[in-house]
Amino acid sequence: MKLKKITSFLCAAAMAAGMLLGNGTAVMAEEKAVSCQELGTPLADVRVRQALAYAIDLDAIVDSLFDGKAEKAISFTAPGDWLNAELPVYSYDPEKAKELLKEADWPSDYTLDVVYYYDDQQTVDLMTIIGQYWSEVGVKAQFRKLEGDLAAQLWVAPEDKENGPSAVKWDLAYAAVAALTESEFYNRFASTATNNSSVPLQEGLDELIAASNSTMDTDEQKEAFKQIQAYVAENELAMPLYHQVCFIYNSDDLDMAGSKVGNDQFSYEKNILDWNINREDKTLYTNGGPQEFFWYPMVNPGYMINTELIFDKLINADSSLNPTEGMLAESYSVSEDSLSIEFVLRDGLTWHDGEPLTAEDVKFTIELMLKTPGANAVATEVVQAITGAQDYLDGKSEDLAGVVVDGNKVTVQFDKIAANALQVFSQWPILPKHCLENADPATLQQDQFWQKPIGSGPFMVDEVVLNNYATLKRWDGYYKQGSGNIEKIYMFASGENDANLVKNASAGKIDYAWSKSTDDAKAIEELENMNVEVANIRYTRCFYINQFPHEANIK
Repeated sequence: MKLKKITSFLCAAAMAAGMLLGNGTAVMAEEKAVSCQELGTPLADVRVRQALAYAIDLDAIVDSLFDGKAEKAISFTAPGDWLNAELPVYSYDPEKAKELLKEADWPSDYTLDVVYYYDDQQTVDLMTIIGQYWSEVGVKAQFRKLEGDLAAQLWVAPEDKENGPSAVKWDLAYAAVAALTESEFYNRFASTATNNSSVPLQEGLDELIAASNSTMDTDEQKEAFKQIQAYVAENELAMPLYHQVCFIYNSDDLDMAGSKVGNDQFSYEKNILDWNINREDKTLYTNGGPQEFFWYPMVNPGYMINTELIFDKLINADSSLNPTEGMLAESYSVSEDSLSIEFVLRDGLTWHDGEPLTAEDVKFTIELMLKTPGANAVATEVVQAITGAQDYLDGKSEDLAGVVVDGNKVTVQFDKIAANALQVFSQWPILPKHCLENADPATLQQDQFWQKPIGSGPFMVDEVVLNNYATLKRWDGYYKQGSGNIEKIYMFASGENDANLVKNASAGKIDYAWSKSTDDAKAIEELENMNVEVANIRYTRCFYINQFPHEANIK
């Protein structure tokens, strides 16, 4: 079932009476869901969950609705070395779906309540197509867009984690997870997770999740997550649909010296000092320049490329976001019990203004991360596991006891294993204490520092015209030099979604940029001077499947 049939789905849907409401919400049926099985909800039967997956032709959806610029998902984990290659695959098989539904005694009068929270037409089209696929195997569904407090409607766990009833009022929820670490996909399936609104206590699953969180060793983590992936897939605890990809754009004028592309929402080894630009002024043009201010890195450290050019981290990460060699830290080591990390800073480090960069800056940054509200959940989880974190937050201690400074050595000690600590220290940059020690953590983004920040990275801020452009210049004081010729970086002001990206690329004024927009990718592919590369990222669209009985299906 390729483009022709999917197009007919959409045409039929648009013509059906009552199919589209005024707010663009697709509705397949108005029938009231009814009770059907002793399990409390038909979705508690694994055969039903598997049948719903078999009924959808994801290959056709990716090829047509997404123009091939997405990737069918068989797991939350994106393709790459973290993915279990032996997972069961629910390839399109409507006859198998019908067989499973018959075995499960699927009630023909039950109507699935499916919710989503996106405003775009593509989501409405996707829901319409999926509803048609399900109807072809005898499953009715109604689709509605959620408004208001989404967290309260989507991610509240029931009081009874084994039997329910559910604290939410839907059967399936279409959502997305954009993750730095694999744990962001799978920790939510633990019975103790406060955001687990859909999966009852599963025998053995809590233990697998605990194992994945009990080590900082990347290889051990990969093995643990592959076992979790198999458990989730075999039991269809949720339904991954497709992976959104990242598009990397580079011009013919740019030689990236063999650097790999990766998830540009985060920081990784770009080796930009080795890049060469074929422009007489040795200037690389990009976007992500400041609008009202340079974005502070507490929420997403790679939100704009300028963050990783201006600031350095303790350690680096590869294009798959696996921690690699030291950056500001010349070396680092993890204790045998994974309860401490020792970082040894390079000699002679300085900030762009010439002030020494010391271990005290590292301690200050970690304390600032702990005190700044709204910081990234993964980073917060790690810093809150540092010894003495709660005493420091409660004002019982003037500094964070678990961060010990000894000359150019910093030892970070944990009360419990913080499995994602190395990932955090490879993403969140060290900030200058002498510039920010008087800043209010509660309003950190509004501090004057972010008008023209001082960092320690390979490029320093030069000229800033807010909401217009900014330039960075190569910094001679960086700890390594590189073989490339780029002396200046010109950044057009933009947010993550750059409305002027295609226009600037067409004018020959973009040498490197990224986006998740399929429309941008299609337009830039047509430009003779531009190249488009695709990177798999941890960004998965899926259905969460509510296996708890709720008010619409409780007997």
